[in-house]
Amino acid sequence: MRRQVTTSLISAAVRGRQTARSLTRRAPYTRLLSTSQWTLPTSPSTKYSKPVYNLNASPEQSKVPKAPLLGVYARPEFVVSHGKGSYVWDTEGRKYLDFSAGIAVNSLGHADEGVLKVINEQASKIIHASNVYHNEWSPQLASLLVAVTQREGGLGFAPGHQSTNPPSGLQVFFSNSGTEANEGALKIARKVGKERWSLKHNKAWGAPGSECTKTGIVCFENAFHGRSMGALSVTTNPKYQAPFAPLLPGVSCGKLNDMEALSTLVTEDTCAVIVEPVQGEGGIHPAQTEWLIQLRKRCDEVGAVLIFDEIQCGLYRTGTLWAHSPLPVEAHPDMVTMAKPLANGYPIGAILLRDSIGSTMTPGTHGTTFGGSPLACAVGYHVLSRLSDPAMASQISDISSYLTQRLQLLTQWFPQHLQPTVRGRGLILGLGFKDTEAPGKVVGLARERGVFVLSAGKDVVRLVPSLNIGKEEVDLAVDVLEGALAAL
Repeated sequence: MRRQVTTSLISAAVRGRQTARSLTRRAPYTRLLSTSQWTLPTSPSTKYSKPVYNLNASPEQSKVPKAPLLGVYARPEFVVSHGKGSYVWDTEGRKYLDFSAGIAVNSLGHADEGVLKVINEQASKIIHASNVYHNEWSPQLASLLVAVTQREGGLGFAPGHQSTNPPSGLQVFFSNSGTEANEGALKIARKVGKERWSLKHNKAWGAPGSECTKTGIVCFENAFHGRSMGALSVTTNPKYQAPFAPLLPGVSCGKLNDMEALSTLVTEDTCAVIVEPVQGEGGIHPAQTEWLIQLRKRCDEVGAVLIFDEIQCGLYRTGTLWAHSPLPVEAHPDMVTMAKPLANGYPIGAILLRDSIGSTMTPGTHGTTFGGSPLACAVGYHVLSRLSDPAMASQISDISSYLTQRLQLLTQWFPQHLQPTVRGRGLILGLGFKDTEAPGKVVGLARERGVFVLSAGKDVVRLVPSLNIGKEEVDLAVDVLEGALAAL
């Protein structure tokens, strides 16, 4: 018996996209459970009880070319050759469902025709112009980011705000990556802190005998903000930090959602607080709305700049433009950093910030050689225009609901391995495991069965597929997870 899908839920745009088909059809079920939108299985699939591919080649047997690359990545012994939609192929012709989207990057999948067209057209005109001069696309992408944020909610704007032309109230700085965006945000917050200290004490922060103390930065356990020295200093994982100490001074670390600690954690000497509304690399931990409201309030009390790192959870990953878009404005930040999905794999990052913060920065206080290039911004404009289509948000909501329901069944069928609750929302979801060794094993078992997933934190398998993923791909991914869990 085949399961049925409510085709009315799939928009014309989604029907029209070109994606590769699944590796194989799933095995039939003996019983089916109907819901209002989808039909769910009532028992695990046995289709993927055994591996599809043998990927256990030793380094000596590997066909991966030897190259003088710095050994900072532990990669499996095969080479990814090309991709299309949600699928990739290696040089041996093996096909995989990429349910990791290149670590939450390929929002529109691989080799998207619209993205390719923009890259080809813009590359034939100009790729790089430097920030000595204006270019055609950086102001257009900046204006679109501001307009969509004001329309859908974020950075102090409730949903439904109509932007001016040109948009005002928010500003944008373009970088080349999420780490660079976070570095820039921390740097801006430091300068704002000094200006606010000077105003409060009626003395210049750089004057002789004036020692500005408003330089502290607050971050949280299980955070990941990047690997450069500043971003690493607020990524409180000893595995990442210890080999590179000493790090940036003045950093304090708290616990996510710990309401009582805020008054002593965020002080008059704090210039910046940085937090992910949904922690990604650290294990898919959402920040509670009431806690974010109190964090915002505490930042206002002491004059600290609140930074939301939405590099992984932003740009519709949770189903809304920003993870904080549906929250009360009392929970909104002063700055948002972004990167991963903005140009569908072409390197770009950005800081979106309130005018009151951006006014502190003047020519020469920050900059970048490659950031905001015409090519990166042309691609970003195209991608954001498509992601902000209401049909896309509806598709994400529908497919997320189905994926979450299927994952929740796994927690019932494999209670010996899985924690009872699926973490996250939208299409940033996590399966928590009782054994901290299990996530890494499941990632490998899934790969042998033709599906890429990721681990996160100490105990989570992370699912961050392309945002235009279809039901067929969800079925394949979860069927493979069922086989991997059964093989543990």
